[in-house]
Amino acid sequence: MNSISLAQIEQYAFEKKEFILAEDALNKVAKSFTFLTDFSKDKIIYGINTGFGPMAQYRIETDKLNSLQYNLIRSHSSGIGRPLNEIYARSVMVARLNAFLQANSGISSGVIKQLVLFLNKGIVPEIFEHGSVGASGDLVQLSHLGLNLIGEGYVYENGVRKNTSEVLARHEIAPLQMELRDGLGLINGTSCMTGIAAINLVYAKRLVQWAIAASSMLNEVIEAFDDSFSEQLNAVKHHKGQQYVAKEMREFTQGSGMIRNREELFKDDTALHRIEFERKIQEYYSIRCVPQIIGPIVDTIQYAQEVVENELNSTNDNPIVSPEENNVFHGGNFHGDYISLEMDKVKIVLTKLSMLMERQLNFLMNSKLNGKFPPFLNAGTWGLNFGFQGVQFTATSTTAENQALSNSVYVHSIPNNNDNQDIVSMGTNSAVLAKQVLENSYQVMSIHIMAICQAVDLLDPEEKERLSPNAKSVYNQIRQHASFVKEDVPQSESIAAVYEYIKETPFKL
Repeated sequence: MNSISLAQIEQYAFEKKEFILAEDALNKVAKSFTFLTDFSKDKIIYGINTGFGPMAQYRIETDKLNSLQYNLIRSHSSGIGRPLNEIYARSVMVARLNAFLQANSGISSGVIKQLVLFLNKGIVPEIFEHGSVGASGDLVQLSHLGLNLIGEGYVYENGVRKNTSEVLARHEIAPLQMELRDGLGLINGTSCMTGIAAINLVYAKRLVQWAIAASSMLNEVIEAFDDSFSEQLNAVKHHKGQQYVAKEMREFTQGSGMIRNREELFKDDTALHRIEFERKIQEYYSIRCVPQIIGPIVDTIQYAQEVVENELNSTNDNPIVSPEENNVFHGGNFHGDYISLEMDKVKIVLTKLSMLMERQLNFLMNSKLNGKFPPFLNAGTWGLNFGFQGVQFTATSTTAENQALSNSVYVHSIPNNNDNQDIVSMGTNSAVLAKQVLENSYQVMSIHIMAICQAVDLLDPEEKERLSPNAKSVYNQIRQHASFVKEDVPQSESIAAVYEYIKETPFKL
């Protein structure tokens, strides 16, 4: 069986790695197609010599079987909304290709070869975000993929929308000639929601690392105590994600002269005799509880990765062809509930992550809370200048949108298709909304990390020098895209530049 990982999806989608088709894999696909061709000659097989969905009760005459597959693709190419960008679209193609390489779908080798050509030639299918109900798979979105494979509709090349037939002619690629059940095989699966989900996870994992970095850096600039992310404290709570985040924070802050050791307070005789302490004994939750808040986010994303990789390496269409069993099995492997549920969960934890960043940002904005920095990190003249006051509004507004988008899609099934599809997954809707929440969260993170760098510049020179090497590295990276703010200048372009940088640059210690 052909197996693929999230890391490989990242290579094919982001790095445009060439897809090398193994000869034995193609042979298995051909064997499955040959079996189905012979098996269906004297039997009723759904989608080969019957109509589709509620129309499956009607037999199709032999001379119309080929037209049936083309009619299916064309009639279901009804998507609308924003088209997926190249990274997401390539992921969808790889997901569909790998599902076919399991050799349980009975499609022709021509489908495999055409998908590989599109990937390796940089031809990006026009796949719209809206259309799928997530069972029978991603019928609408994958129909648009099929439409492009047969040389119709529009594709993107180097970011430019072009007529598919013209692009194929220039590359000397013949339109796919569909056979047997190729049309149904192309569209009757979960590969659009799965492809989107895979890229969402790649970006989500990057965002988590930036969030850990920002949280660690914040602990430094406000001179927090180190025991909140100590090994001893976090070891007594048995969650892998929490312990991972604490470990990352310890590694990030290595070499810092700003983080305080709790022993300092224990040995402070002056403090012991005070009625009211000058400095906080414990930090606010958004600073002190970072391992406990980001920990479940890490665990949720990790489990989602397992589910998505299982789906990537599954046969997710109907019917299933089994030469070994000398049979064809009808069922519902196209149902997208696994992806739908995981994308809902990922969406929720990303919203919580944006909430954490927004609260940390608010702590920096409010001089009465942090007791260290001017209001709104204002380096200009108070009253005349505004510092990060306007920028905070954007972070708060965007976080609020995330909260509104976090309602479950998994439980929003609406019967359709003459009630043939009486309970569906809405998996692609879930993945697309998770994608929106992800983009919003990166925007909030961009503003927050800009604010942390502003706080760094407001430190005394001696304090700034005591920051950890990692904090200085993050500061230098962000300062390549956003400057210290003293005079009031528009910040939209700086936020956008930081957004692009952190989204496309995985943070590593």
